[in-house]
Amino acid sequence: MPHPVFQPGAVAVVTGGAAGIGLAAVQAFARLGLTVVIADVSPEHLAAAEAAVHAERPDATIVTRVIDVSRREDLEALEAEVRERFGGTDVLMNNAGVQPGSHMFAPQANWERILGVNLWGVIHGCHVFVPHMINRGRPGLVINTGSKQGITTPPGDPAYNVSKAGVKTFTELLAHELRTTDNCAVTAHLLIPGFVFTALTARGRTEKPAGAWTPEQTIESMMSHLDRGDFYILCPDHEVTRTLDECRILWAAGDLVENRPALSRWHPDYAEAFAAFVKGGEKD
Repeated sequence: MPHPVFQPGAVAVVTGGAAGIGLAAVQAFARLGLTVVIADVSPEHLAAAEAAVHAERPDATIVTRVIDVSRREDLEALEAEVRERFGGTDVLMNNAGVQPGSHMFAPQANWERILGVNLWGVIHGCHVFVPHMINRGRPGLVINTGSKQGITTPPGDPAYNVSKAGVKTFTELLAHELRTTDNCAVTAHLLIPGFVFTALTARGRTEKPAGAWTPEQTIESMMSHLDRGDFYILCPDHEVTRTLDECRILWAAGDLVENRPALSRWHPDYAEAFAAFVKGGEKD
């Protein structure tokens, strides 16, 4: 059964909604008859996104706003406008993200930008919107876009990994807060995409790699998970199966339990043990 929040006339706010996974979510919500507010930093991308939605659904109610999610005041102005025009927000998707690349000792400004958008953008969005969503007294959804890199934290892009690890922890705590709040019909969910071909992951490529999912496939999976009430929306792709994801996640947790070296999956002394662990998991 579809989630009860997905009713014609309900209001969805999607940050980073002008392209990629965000735009695919906007289009899916519009197909269900929701009023959709698209927030992004690029006026050009916003105009293109609105045109794309209206090309498929001419009668869709779409509002676009230029905001920077790292600035709480931008989100406060957006929430107030949505509440004044439409009565409030039913679906909040904190999806805005950046990945300019980072290294451990990169300039502070590089770290601040990534954390400001990827982590503080989620925190700002929840702090600004969610109390009003609770007060509405009706079903609501908060969807925060995380990453597998925030769970297994592979070496190579530390600022991004730290930001997404923070999103995971924050969203888990938010889910607990909501379910222990009296008369709260709002739930929180963590979207964990696989390899998705977007502008963020293209890295100069113009054609989708065979191993990648499209944003539309990711959102189709997300909607199915939401209908089931899942908190962790773990998406595979054409390269990595759910089983392999589970093995990687369990191995990462095992580093702490077994007192192995940090990130032992990438430690040469543990390469054979990890390969055997995965082989055993795939047999199961």
